[in-house]
Amino acid sequence: MLQTWRWFGPKDLAKIEDLLQAGVEGVVSALHHIPNGTVWTPEEIARRQSEISRRSDGTRSGLKWEVVESLPVSEDIKQQTGDWRKHIANYKTSLENLAAAGIETICYNFMPILDWTRTDLNWRVGHGGTCMRFDIIDFAAFDIFLLERSNAASDYESEIAAYAHDRFAAMSEAHKINLVTNIITGLPGATEHLTLEDVRQRLAAYDNISAERLRAHLVAFLAEVVPTAERLGMRMCCHPDDPPFGLMGLPRVMSTLEDYRAVLSAVDSPANGATLCSGSLGARPDNDLPAIMKALAPKVHFIHLRNVKRDDGAIAGSFFEDEHLAGDTDMVALIAAIMTEEARRKAEGRADHQIPMRPDHGQDILDDLGRKAQPGYPTIGRLKGLAELRGVMRAFGHPEFGLKKNGAHD
Repeated sequence: MLQTWRWFGPKDLAKIEDLLQAGVEGVVSALHHIPNGTVWTPEEIARRQSEISRRSDGTRSGLKWEVVESLPVSEDIKQQTGDWRKHIANYKTSLENLAAAGIETICYNFMPILDWTRTDLNWRVGHGGTCMRFDIIDFAAFDIFLLERSNAASDYESEIAAYAHDRFAAMSEAHKINLVTNIITGLPGATEHLTLEDVRQRLAAYDNISAERLRAHLVAFLAEVVPTAERLGMRMCCHPDDPPFGLMGLPRVMSTLEDYRAVLSAVDSPANGATLCSGSLGARPDNDLPAIMKALAPKVHFIHLRNVKRDDGAIAGSFFEDEHLAGDTDMVALIAAIMTEEARRKAEGRADHQIPMRPDHGQDILDDLGRKAQPGYPTIGRLKGLAELRGVMRAFGHPEFGLKKNGAHD
């Protein structure tokens, strides 16, 4: 795997020289300051490439912008309202400009209204560090009593709704404000920052959009942009829903292997692929990550490796961001499946045989605890995760103990 690192630009507390010391081989970034639906110009793309190419002292870093995460899909496109046709045309122009700059891999998602959602950004774990957590009871309390969505309580099991009632009654005003902030005001990668009223208005726009209709809109979007990507030699890769189950009554269409199969077969092209995020998909107990990797293998264009620990076996349940080799996903088996696919591609002569991977998220440990970095993106926590993942990769690649010796590539 090509070892990459997500970088949010010059304001990121991790500097380019930090990435070099971590031993990464490429950078994942985006132009978060550009509004959704507008064109990424050659000038803005070149500026970000230049920022990546140099250390703080101006010397060359040798690093390149390898993956765009994300080129956002606007709400107009998701709903097929307003300027959605213009936004698709702008999306294709952005692809043209990115391809001209030598960038081939484009990650995006099709989650309605909110990107990935957490209720606690600093949940303390046993060793004293912190991590992000999604708590279904806290989220139900937000949905029912703070957002005040109509009939929200009926979307939860009666026991969860009752717990949410009691928890909300015990919440301080500071806790309520913090919960709203964590859920709706924008996590890393978000280009829009919403208020509660914004969310209520946007929810109303989805009243008549079922999961089937939203999937049809995704397929229509891909039918427009994938031919452009294929002509340019690019790879589009859809990120799964995070968490991979319904929230606030909104449809979800990229939460399971069956979801991916439906969308990838509807627009069958080497340019239409998947971002395999082990943490997002791993939040559902019925998602077997090594099996999903094997099933989607030729179409996996980008990989996020992280792990979550679920509280129980519920489909829509609570979880926290665990250490990369802990949690509920068998990370060793997943890496074996990925490296087996890479070997197959190499034998086939595919130019994209090395799949870009980044250590996703991470727990705040050591000096991270006082840095106030982007939620989920601590420098030391991610470095620890990358080191652990790199060790597994190195072991599988070793001629004495690796996959070839054990026949996995035969």
